[in-house]
Order: sequence, then C-alpha cells, then structure tokens
Amino acid sequence: MNARALIGAIPTKIIDVVEPGRTTSSDHIVFALGRDVTFSTNALRSYAFANWESAIHDAMVVAAAIEYADRVVKRPSLGWPRQLSLRIPVHDPARWNSPEISDALHEAIGFLTGDYWSIDFRQVEVPASPPVQEYLNIPTATNAVLAFSEGMDSLAVARLFESQPGNKLVRVRIRKGTSDRRAANEPFTAVPYTVAANMPNRESSARSRGFKFAVIAAIAAYLTDATRMILPESGQGSLGPAIVPVGHAYPDYRNHPLFARRMERFVSALFGRSMRYEFPRLWHTKGETLAEFVRETGDQSWSSTRSCWRNSQWSSVNGGHRQCGVCAACMLRRLSVHAAGLVESDDTYICKDMTAPSLEKAVEPGFKRMSGAFREYAIAGVMHLDHLADLAKNEARPVLRRHANLLGPALDLTVDETERQLFELLNRHADEWKTYMRSLGPRSFAKQWSRAD
Repeated sequence: MNARALIGAIPTKIIDVVEPGRTTSSDHIVFALGRDVTFSTNALRSYAFANWESAIHDAMVVAAAIEYADRVVKRPSLGWPRQLSLRIPVHDPARWNSPEISDALHEAIGFLTGDYWSIDFRQVEVPASPPVQEYLNIPTATNAVLAFSEGMDSLAVARLFESQPGNKLVRVRIRKGTSDRRAANEPFTAVPYTVAANMPNRESSARSRGFKFAVIAAIAAYLTDATRMILPESGQGSLGPAIVPVGHAYPDYRNHPLFARRMERFVSALFGRSMRYEFPRLWHTKGETLAEFVRETGDQSWSSTRSCWRNSQWSSVNGGHRQCGVCAACMLRRLSVHAAGLVESDDTYICKDMTAPSLEKAVEPGFKRMSGAFREYAIAGVMHLDHLADLAKNEARPVLRRHANLLGPALDLTVDETERQLFELLNRHADEWKTYMRSLGPRSFAKQWSRAD
C-alpha cells in the first residue's frame, strides 16, 4: 500500500467549537458551547481565586473540545490514528497560536493519543464571565496538588505525602459527580465541566482523559501558587500500559512520565511558570503502596475505594453497583490487596469467587450481564498482568532496554539506572503475581488462563 492510499484510510474530521447562537460550515462537526459542554456552577465556583484569568477558562474549553473530538470520531477498523482538526474560540488567540504554546500542545496531545491533530484558535465573540469569588479552605503554603480520583492509589499517596514534614497538599477531585455533595468552601470539588456523551457509535479508547486530568491539575497548581503536581499511580499502572500495549493499539501513555514531560512544557508556557509532574510511587508496586499506607496510617478506608473501569450500567447486581473484578484495573487491585496481606469483603466484586473453575461459576448469581464482552475483559485482565510479569525474564531485557532509553531522560536518570529500576520493579510484580495465582489453586479459571507457575 502506498503512502497516499494509507493517508486516505485515516479518518479525517473537522470539529468547530461554536459559541451559543453561532453556526459553522454544514460539513463540519459542531461542538456547541452550552450544549455539548456545560459548566457546573458549584464546581466552577470551587476554582474561584483572586488570580483567575481568561486563559484558565480557555484551557478548560480546549480540554473539553479535545475530549469531544476524541470521542466523536471512531478509530479505523484497521490501524489506529485519525486526522483531527479543531477550531476553538479563545480570549487571546495570539497567545494560544504562538509557537511556544501551540507546538507544545500539539506535541503533547499527539503523543498521548497517537493521532494527527491540527488545532487553530480564533477570537471569542462573547467573553466568559469569571466565577463568583468565594472563601475557600486552602492549606497555607500549599506546595503540591494531587489529581484525586478517590481510588486506592490516590487515597494512599495523598495520605503518605501529607505525612511528610513541610508537605501541604490540595486534592483536585476528578471523579464525575462529586461536586454537589461537598462543602461549598472546599476547593476543586470536581472537574468543573461535563462533555455530552450522547453521541452514536462513539470511540471508547478515551486516551485524551490523560490530557484532561493533567490540565485540571495544572490549573489548580497555578491558582494555588504550587509548582508540583503529584501523579499517584504506582509502577504497574503508570508504566505497564505503555510497555505492554493491548493488541495492535498505540501504547497507553496516560499516566506515563514521557507524556507528563510534554505536558510540563505546555502548561509552563501557558501559565508562565515552571511546573512539574511528579511520580513518587513510580518504582513501587501498587501492593507495596497499599501496604505502606495501612502500616503508616492504620487507615482501612482503602476498602471503600473503586478501581474498576466499568460503570454502573455494566456492573450492577440486584440494583447495587459493584466492581467487575476481572478487568485489568480490578485484577491489579486484587493482586495488590493480596500482596499487602489484606482482605476485601465478599460483596466487592461481581466476579466473586476467583477459585471457581469457570468464569460463569465465579460471578455473583444475581449478575444479569454475563456476555462474550465480559469474558474478553476477564481474559485481557489476566493477560495484561501475565505479560507484565513475563518482562521480568532475562529474555525480555532488550525490551526493557529500549524503554529505558526513552524513559531515562524523562526522569533525569541514566539508561542503566532506569533499566535496573524497571527490572527490579517488574521482578517484584512477577513475584506478587505468581504468589496470587498460586493462592487461587490449580482449578481457578484465572490460573488456567495464566502462564504464571
């Protein structure tokens, strides 16, 4: 296939972001402000600080428009990339179109999603009103913010970070639907905007979520005069999806230092201040992070956190929302709880009995959505952790070396040191995984799918 034919196979779409009451070319996809993206009054008010400026609002609109484009244009059945053009109204288009900001933005979002982006900025016609200023409880001398999903890693890392002398942390809540339940004077109660999801046949890979949360964390850091943005993922969750991609998909860099360094360049240029994303648990397994959290704090609230990728529509039993128990995120959670020497309640997961000889016998009897897709999720969850453990074998060292060559400069480490850290991390993961698989017994459906001895 020649290059022209290959380019022709790439889905190409133009998305115009339009202000209320405005129109655009009939052959363009319309992303209408006020219709396809709505701002939560309460959540936006929790971002109301004295140094609010129009660039903050524009950054939210840019993140929302990128999220919408990522969802509305399906990836090709053969291949991965798309050609996506966005035209976005902002308050200062000269600033956004400047090479310093525009080039950094294109590099970050292109690297993250694996797509070809063209983003152009034009003058907004109706300036946005700033949120009403309110008193907000912010720790004095805040020096870091953390994107807080209310998951296991974010809970543990937030508490461990705050336990160190001199650390003043602000949690930036990124889970949907939390803002209205929080106190009015609590900062950063939720992502302050919602992108419409009622689009037919939407794309599900959702790689742009990493951009969305990185932008929200940077806005919070700018507003609180912090320069550090803490990313709580442990090594398996941060590095694993990039080292062990699914099938022929583009590597997943959503929580990876290589993406974070590109985002630093963008947000530092946008806000005129040096900012840094940090990975304090990069060389730890999730089980090690959980064990240290419980040991240092005695807190058992980790058991009420959620890790599952699947929403309540697909993960309900008798009207109650559970975690599925078999997707890659749930399998990593189960592995980590076991590695930390802890136990979860029987009603945590839909897939209740991991020792069962089949997936069908493992699930809660009241679960009504057993399907081929559920089985595929389960197989993929086991295989991901299995393949990650395989990288601890000596024959996989060339793979680690290649990744270390890329990762080392992003961490200010030598390639040799990076490779050593990777190898040790993956060895500990492999030990945890093998131990967990053995604990399930030889008849377990998961053990039958795994190569762990």
